Amino acid sequence: MQMLDFLTLQTTTTHATFISIIYTILLAFLLSTVIAITYDRTFRGLSYSRNFAQAMILSSIVASTVMQAIGDSLARGLGMMGALAIIRFRTVFKDPRDIIFMFATLAVGISCGVYGFGVAVVGTLGFCGAAILLYYSPFGQTRAYDGMLRFNIGAEAHGRTAVETTMREFCRRFMLITLRETTQGNRLEYSYHIKLKPKKLKDEFLVRMKGVEDVKDVSLLLQETTVEL
Repeated sequence: MQMLDFLTLQTTTTHATFISIIYTILLAFLLSTVIAITYDRTFRGLSYSRNFAQAMILSSIVASTVMQAIGDSLARGLGMMGALAIIRFRTVFKDPRDIIFMFATLAVGISCGVYGFGVAVVGTLGFCGAAILLYYSPFGQTRAYDGMLRFNIGAEAHGRTAVETTMREFCRRFMLITLRETTQGNRLEYSYHIKLKPKKLKDEFLVRMKGVEDVKDVSLLLQETTVEL
C-alpha cells in the first residue's frame, strides 16, 4: 500500500487532489481541537460557552476550505471577499482572550488551506504551550475578584446598611458594577464584583445575605464554577 507523502501534499497547491483535501480538513480539525481543549483546560472566566468551543473548531475547517477553494486564483479571492462582505458578524466577545483563541483556530485553518502543514503544527504546539504556561504563571493566578453577587431590595427598604455590613464582614473587597430599577421602580437590583475573605464560606455568606430584611433573589457566581450561558 502506497503511503501518503507529506511533502508532496505541500507542493500541490494549484490542483488539489481528493486525498489532499481530506488530509487538509482532517488536520485542521485535529489541530483546532487541540486549541479548543487548551481553551477549556485554561479557562478562568465566570461563564463557559460550549458553543464557542465548537465554533473554534468549525471556523478552522471553514477557513481551510475557503483557502483551498481560492487557491492561487486572484479572481476567486476577490469574489470571496465580496461574498464575505455581505455577511455581518455581530457576535460580541466579552473577553479579549476569546478573540485570540478564535484567531488562532482561523490561522490554523488558513495554514492548512494553503498546505502549510508544518507551520500549522508548530504554530498550534507553540500557541497551546504558551497558553498553558501563562495559566500556571502568576499572570494567570492573580484575581482581583472571586465572582459576582446579585440581589434586589426594595427602593424604600432600610436594609441596605445591613447589606453593606454583611459584605464588609465576609468580603475583602467589593465593587458595584450595575444598579437598575425593577418592577416599575419599586425595587433596585444590585450587581457586585466581590472577593471573599480567607476562611469565609460562601454558603454562610449567602445565608446571611438572604436573612437581610427585604433582600430577595440572592445569587453568587464564583469563578471556580463555570456555567454555560
